[in-house]
Amino acid sequence: MNVNMRAWNRAKLLWGYLAGRAKLAALPVEYIVETTAKCNLYCPMCPRETHKQPKADMTDEVFERLVRESGNTAEHMMLIGLGEPFMDPRIFERIEFCHRHSISSLLSTNGTFLDEPTAARVLDSPLEQITLSFDGAKKETFEFYRKGAKFEKVRDNFVRFARMKHERRSKLQVVVQMVKMDGNAAEVDDFLAFWSAMPGVDQVRIKADETNLMHPDAGHAAADWKHPCHYLWRGPMYVKQNGDVYPCCQSYMLDGAPVGNIQTETLVNIWNSETMQEMRRLHASGRGGEVDICSRCCTTIPHPALVTGSLILHGRTVRRLLPMVERLTYLSKLPARLLRPSRRMVN
Repeated sequence: MNVNMRAWNRAKLLWGYLAGRAKLAALPVEYIVETTAKCNLYCPMCPRETHKQPKADMTDEVFERLVRESGNTAEHMMLIGLGEPFMDPRIFERIEFCHRHSISSLLSTNGTFLDEPTAARVLDSPLEQITLSFDGAKKETFEFYRKGAKFEKVRDNFVRFARMKHERRSKLQVVVQMVKMDGNAAEVDDFLAFWSAMPGVDQVRIKADETNLMHPDAGHAAADWKHPCHYLWRGPMYVKQNGDVYPCCQSYMLDGAPVGNIQTETLVNIWNSETMQEMRRLHASGRGGEVDICSRCCTTIPHPALVTGSLILHGRTVRRLLPMVERLTYLSKLPARLLRPSRRMVN
């Protein structure tokens, strides 16, 4: 029954997106859920450097309410925000709770806590995808971007984890990711060569830097608003540790106001709040740049063909295809118009 309900939910979202509807009769496919705001590293490209975070975890009440309200429609929950997931003492219980509600779970880790016992516990869990963040192929570069982490320790943790996964023949999808920035762009080839040859690694992802911290004047050019931003119709919505809900993760990082709080409002009301509907109306009419947070955002706005595909396919399939689509586009094997980064970001 959930499979059919999720497919119908996606169909209604797709119709709403293509028709430019402001009010939607469906809920997001994906959520970014910040189960903890705690982190042990200091990274110059991370919004934690400009947005002070509490040393606190999401309560069970907030997390379980979110999962229950979205359980018949959500396909994927990314258990990551501005914290390191393995600093959440209940992260494995959260993964299990998503699994019991037939929601795929994903997390991303800086690797500092991924010792052998933790790696074994991850592989024993129903987690479906894990992103291993490793922003450099050289020690100096990595430790510049990941202050507080040791290159050799994190690399060894990731290598051991990938090998354990391979030996167990686990179905867990392992993605090794590098955020491409000015200081590590020359290391992309070495990064790809090393991690692509690693048994147990399913995808190697080179991701564009979509924060404004390294490029404070970045944003979308006027021509970028030809297509509406898919986040407003498909998600992922961003749920902070305290239950505040934002249209997307970038809206929080660009100092936008929350559109609701899951502790006091229903998910349906938040998703179709006046603020969300007004943002959709502006985006659908090609005026997305009139939304302040959107005008300053660096996130790629995909071509409607890709958005359509992402709503036809199950969220699990989309997550597995995304790194491949990005690599083909950035390597010029697919038309750049399919994934158009902000023109003011291009050097």
